[in-house]
Amino acid sequence: MSNVIAIINQKGGVGKSTTAINLAAALGDLGKRVLVVDFDPQGNATSGFGVDKDSLERDVYDTLMNNVSMEEVTVPSPVEGVSVAPATIQLAGAEIELVSVMARESVLRYVLEPVRSSYDYIFVDCPPSLGLLTVNALVAADSLLVPIQCEFYALEGLSKLLESMRMVKGRLNPALDIFGVVMTMFDARTTLSRQVVEEVRDFFGPKVFNTIIPRNVKLSEAPSHGLPINRYDPRSKGALAYAELAEEVVKHG
Repeated sequence: MSNVIAIINQKGGVGKSTTAINLAAALGDLGKRVLVVDFDPQGNATSGFGVDKDSLERDVYDTLMNNVSMEEVTVPSPVEGVSVAPATIQLAGAEIELVSVMARESVLRYVLEPVRSSYDYIFVDCPPSLGLLTVNALVAADSLLVPIQCEFYALEGLSKLLESMRMVKGRLNPALDIFGVVMTMFDARTTLSRQVVEEVRDFFGPKVFNTIIPRNVKLSEAPSHGLPINRYDPRSKGALAYAELAEEVVKHG
């Protein structure tokens, strides 16, 4: 059975989609079978893998609301072994439509169940909110991967995320835990970045991965080319960092 990991932080711009895309691609290069479920209506993980959203006949919305299987919506990525369940803006409607659905918090878990044996890892790229889509991700996940940017107010709002995790753990998903915390957008030239890393390590302890993702122009450019960093510029600092992170993730289990 695959390890289902929700990549989550209710703050936007912290590197959730960047991590979903590039960690999955790096794990693919290690021979792992990975599914990235784009669960954000913005569809950044979808376009980051070069999937043309306008040409899609169905997407993740259809698995939630129209009884379409996850297998039917999944498309290949540029990396062997890595597949994508794409999202479009249509997914935004699910936040409202799910309210009237029976067991509305568990729909994603239900649709992922048939494909869990096909992958080593399933990453759910969550929207930057704590709404019903994110609650579905929390219920479906075995654990959480939390990207935190090395910037001022990095820990702001995380208490709400942890509170939501505890509520879901207590009521709907007793096994839910934090898989790890990854520091992103690190700038070695600034004292602030180093201070934030220390602050986060003090807060989360050994849950913080040793690998730190640097600020890297190539990482920012890669999505516009529809490629993960290990295909766009495999020798860049960003590619090397995500390769290291992938090895840590595999050791973690």
